[in-house]
Amino acid sequence: MSGNDEHPNYPSVDQSDRVVPRNLRQSGDPGIQMLVSTRVRKSPFFHKSFGEEGAWRCTVYNRLYHPRGLVEPEDGGAMAEYEALTERVTLWDVAVERQIRVKGPDAEALTNKVITRDAREIETMNGKYVILCNEDGGILNDPVLLRPEEDEFWFSISDSTLMQWLQGVNVGMDYDVEIDEIDVAPMQIQGPLSEDVMIDVVGESVSDIPYYGLMEAEINGAEVLISQTGFSGEKGFEIYVKDASKHAERVWDPVLGSVKDHGGMQIAPGHHRRIAAGILSWGQDMDHETSPFQVNLGYQVPDDKDVDYIGKEALEAQKEQIENGEYPFNHKLIGLKMAGEPIREYAPDFWLISDPETGDEVGYLTSPWYNPELETNIGMGFVPAEMLQEATDAPLNDKIYEEDLDLEFEVHLPDEYAEEPGEPVFATVAKVPFKESVNPSAREQAKLNAKQEAQQND
Repeated sequence: MSGNDEHPNYPSVDQSDRVVPRNLRQSGDPGIQMLVSTRVRKSPFFHKSFGEEGAWRCTVYNRLYHPRGLVEPEDGGAMAEYEALTERVTLWDVAVERQIRVKGPDAEALTNKVITRDAREIETMNGKYVILCNEDGGILNDPVLLRPEEDEFWFSISDSTLMQWLQGVNVGMDYDVEIDEIDVAPMQIQGPLSEDVMIDVVGESVSDIPYYGLMEAEINGAEVLISQTGFSGEKGFEIYVKDASKHAERVWDPVLGSVKDHGGMQIAPGHHRRIAAGILSWGQDMDHETSPFQVNLGYQVPDDKDVDYIGKEALEAQKEQIENGEYPFNHKLIGLKMAGEPIREYAPDFWLISDPETGDEVGYLTSPWYNPELETNIGMGFVPAEMLQEATDAPLNDKIYEEDLDLEFEVHLPDEYAEEPGEPVFATVAKVPFKESVNPSAREQAKLNAKQEAQQND
């Protein structure tokens, strides 16, 4: 790796706008063994995933063991799982999406205080993708927020602790609510045949659930909450098992049985597909020092929310700067199409990005993978906002995600993926999503509608 002479954790990439810079040491896989101990919690599905279904590796997510490999490398590994996801149907153990419940007469008011979007617009038995920010506008978490009751919200959280923060926010605020983690464990059913599986286990009425809609049901005598959501970009559902410590197996067994009857299998969460869909992962693509305007989440910051939510002042100031043609951050997240050998595994490092004209290290890759439909490596990463501004005449909020840019970089892949050992590969800025989702977001749908309308007018 190249870098400055001070310390290899800190190469020449400018991270001066961060308090804690990303560790960009290019050290590769350390080849260590994960310790199974009581400090990391086992989910109610742990013995199913790691015992019966043979998950052979894991990571830690929200202080739970999280299966990240079901198909052995010699049998096709992660790309065989990708095929099952995109062509058939898959089951995911996502109990790591811990459920933090805010319940009580002031549940809506507290929830509206901590999310950027308007909680009052979420109807009972519906959900919405939201973000929570700190006072500086940094993203603390990006959960799916469910509203099963008028006075009850579930934060289905990504990989950062949220319960203690919510409890802390309420200290001295006197919101009449209870804030706790509840004994609910979700699983995801993702893929083209996911609706067929859901009809098998809960009946035809599941077909009536709208995107982000909820439905109460029973599976094998256990109560569940079902949503039409997922982390894949494919058609999919999530099943939230209530009293999961007792009933996990009663739900898991018939659901997995139906998945297998339809030619599917359990797989690890489909990061290869979510990258293609442009779905972000907290901890990889963003963290508490990342503004939504750096990662294509500016649409999460409303113009007309009349509640003084946490982070509002900072976010509105950032939005005004951007609208005035200024950009208050060093880096912005972009999509890249990259040369090199196919990347068919998780990246153990934030691989460096260079300016091909100067050779200077200017950014880093956060989420790379090979995409078989596009027949190229794709990824998301941070590059200097100044370089992007020079390549487009529009404000840097969403422009680079709508079209490819005439802008090139070099990415320093490990030798196993490089075209020549020790040499970076060529990369071009690409629009995101790389591959459309089955259920596009409201923002993506608006773009699709506008594109269709323009084509009709032509």
